[in-house]
Amino acid sequence: MSKSYSTQTLAASPCRAARVGKRSVVALTALFLGCLQAGEPPARFLAAGERALEYTRRVVELGPRPAGSDAQRRQQQLIIGELSKLDCEVREDNFVADTPIGQVEMKNITARFSGESDRVVVISGHYDTLLQTGGTFVGANDGGSSTGFLLEMASLLNGQPLKDSIWLVFFDGEEALVRWSGNDHTYGSRRMASLWELSGVGRKIKALINVDMIGDADLRLLNEGQSTDWLRSMAGNTGRRLGYVREFPVGEPQYIEDDHVEFIKRGMPAVDLIDLDYGLMNRYWHTPQDTMDKLSARSFGVVLHVVSEMITELGDRP
Repeated sequence: MSKSYSTQTLAASPCRAARVGKRSVVALTALFLGCLQAGEPPARFLAAGERALEYTRRVVELGPRPAGSDAQRRQQQLIIGELSKLDCEVREDNFVADTPIGQVEMKNITARFSGESDRVVVISGHYDTLLQTGGTFVGANDGGSSTGFLLEMASLLNGQPLKDSIWLVFFDGEEALVRWSGNDHTYGSRRMASLWELSGVGRKIKALINVDMIGDADLRLLNEGQSTDWLRSMAGNTGRRLGYVREFPVGEPQYIEDDHVEFIKRGMPAVDLIDLDYGLMNRYWHTPQDTMDKLSARSFGVVLHVVSEMITELGDRP
């Protein structure tokens, strides 16, 4: 992914370079308190975090997984194989994307868990990795963690009574194939958002929660400014209420280009849960250092807990 972000306006930088403004006293205080009051996920979610970490390890062992690659096709088989074991409807959306390097075959994968209402809550993330020369970027956090998270979320949802239907969406082609500019990014989510708008499905979407780079052992999720206000507030408030002040610090909005943006443009409420402070000065991001040793099961457990609680809260929302 090549997200650019700032504290005021969406940056045009192709490499999502940070331009972080001054933090408020409140934000600094919350961050300090978070270091002292880090909550611990319940045993159920710690175990789920371990399983999500193992799913991530399995996809990382496939090596670099850019859109259209052989490793990406093996990853698709792994994802569909795991989802096929569960009581859900698995849908594959095959398409060919026009990219700066030519036409590339891509596939969005959706697991649909039926609920009582006619409304839908979407949990999404991308599963491709950045295309780099040398074949050394395995994207443990950036691409791997969202994949492992979604596979474990599917296991947690399996067989559970649901008020709203829950759709888990694995987006292909989030990463730029040459440079994050124009339309060279978010191929899968742009396609899905357009299809849902044209078909009328978008009117059924109660909320979309996108996860990205959530496996970082030193997890700090941004207050993403393009996200729908009430849904962004729900995410932060839920995280802090559950004791994860350190992982959900109060802070100035930082504006991220990611898979959630196209849905917001089309009137669907969406929030991006993302940690774009990966290592000192973000030094692991988009480098060969994005490896499994930088991740933790606890971080997965925290996000699984918060998103599960958000699903319950959304189910009670008209």
